[in-house]
Amino acid sequence: MSEIDMKKIKIFPVILLLCLFFSVLSPAALALDDPAVTAKAVLLADADSGRVFFSQNADERVYPASLTKIVTVFLAVEAIERGDVLPTDEITCTAACLEGMAEDGSTANIAVGETMTLEEYLYCAMVESANEACNVIAEYIGGSIPNFVQMMNERAAQLGCTGTHFTNTHGLPDENHYTTANDVYLITMEAIRQDLFMEICNTVKHTVPATNMSETRELSNTNGLINSDSPYYRGYYYEYARGVKTGHTSAAGYCLVSTAEKDGMHLLAVVMGGTGKENADGSLTYGNFVDTIALYNWVFNNFSMQEILGSSELVCEVPVAMGSDGDSVTLRPKDVVVALLPNDVELSGFERDIVIYSEQSGETLAAPIAAGAVLGEITVSKDGVVYGTASLVASTSVELSKIQYMKEQVGTALNLVWVKIIFWILIIILVAYALLIIRYRTLHKRHQKEARRARQELEKRREEEEMTRIFGVDENRRGPKPPQENGSKADGGPRMDYFSREDVSGRHTVKIGTTIPGNDQAKRDYFEEFFRRNQEDEPQEEKQKRK
Repeated sequence: MSEIDMKKIKIFPVILLLCLFFSVLSPAALALDDPAVTAKAVLLADADSGRVFFSQNADERVYPASLTKIVTVFLAVEAIERGDVLPTDEITCTAACLEGMAEDGSTANIAVGETMTLEEYLYCAMVESANEACNVIAEYIGGSIPNFVQMMNERAAQLGCTGTHFTNTHGLPDENHYTTANDVYLITMEAIRQDLFMEICNTVKHTVPATNMSETRELSNTNGLINSDSPYYRGYYYEYARGVKTGHTSAAGYCLVSTAEKDGMHLLAVVMGGTGKENADGSLTYGNFVDTIALYNWVFNNFSMQEILGSSELVCEVPVAMGSDGDSVTLRPKDVVVALLPNDVELSGFERDIVIYSEQSGETLAAPIAAGAVLGEITVSKDGVVYGTASLVASTSVELSKIQYMKEQVGTALNLVWVKIIFWILIIILVAYALLIIRYRTLHKRHQKEARRARQELEKRREEEEMTRIFGVDENRRGPKPPQENGSKADGGPRMDYFSREDVSGRHTVKIGTTIPGNDQAKRDYFEEFFRRNQEDEPQEEKQKRK
């Protein structure tokens, strides 16, 4: 073996070890690094779903500074939406609204006795960050400033805030005036759903009309992300940013709440307790803006909107009763489910939770079912985080089988208590009727038998009476006939011996007609006369029996 071959053999195991090493470390190597931020408390979330992408000390107590104005304006907008107040309502600033104002605090120089509309006060509070404007708003809506502050705390609690307590409407320093990044996120998520709120806080420039005590005011938004000419924070303009509010005090540091939109991604960033670093030229680098831009770029560069559930995907089959063309229906998502996910995420790792409404309620799904009918829902999640929910609809229609439907209706009807009662009542009636019919027929046959016997006895008596009438004596009681000579009776009467015994007895009287001249009509007349006479001669007692 040559020296070259030996070197190849030695190198081959090394290559295998390196491949194994990188294959083991590849998930960690490909894992997305957290964004580098310097602020005390940070939270970055999807503004549509509320899913948090990154947080740092989000539940630690911090001072909000002018971020407090988000709550003040939000409550005012809600009052407008409820119809409690109107944006055009004119409000006059009172002396109480200027109490406790800091000399170096942000202001719109609103004077006692000055009147402007509620809408203009809202712009002064959010765009110019005027402290006194917040008090005017609070006094008008809450009846008094302390009462409005109580409303602020109550609303924060309703939104799930657990680390927040307000003592004023504007955010000037107070050790009992505090919050957390997570609570600010909860409040802001609710506030940005209001169109009027977003319209005001995303305004770069605004002109306040002249009032009874002032010329027109030109307001310029303090948020350098949306206003390149910000009076305080220039150089941080970010083209994807939308609103919301800046804040700063010595105790709170540099704070910023903002939103940004790009390629279908909608983000919300909360940065609190940022630092201000002095540069060599004497300018300051504001950590709240630096961190915010870093957070947005981190998502926009490494995340994207991805489809995790298609609307054409056949999810499951559900049994269907009384279907004419099948015993099941296939369900599909009504809408596409998309989520903001890391670009390297493995979509096969998502879990699906399917709920079928008929199974959930314990009912039987029955035809007819129209295509597109909502029959359930599906939720897509991963590691306990829900990424989306969609309704499940029938992919095809299922027609009703009339035969199956009739069977089902009959079966359902027979299971009803009142139907069962009626059914058994009818059965009892039918059985009773059948017994009555049987009894009637039995009695009728007995009656017929007795009637036949009675008729036979009656006919026999008639025959005897007829023979008695003809011969003048009852044959049964008559003695032997006297001898006759030459075919004539002893009394010299006419001969009657041409009538035999058989001719005049029983039912054979018809033979009489054989020796009596005449046609068929004559025979009928005879018999009619015969039976009519018999009926006339019938005893009254027998007639009553026949009746």
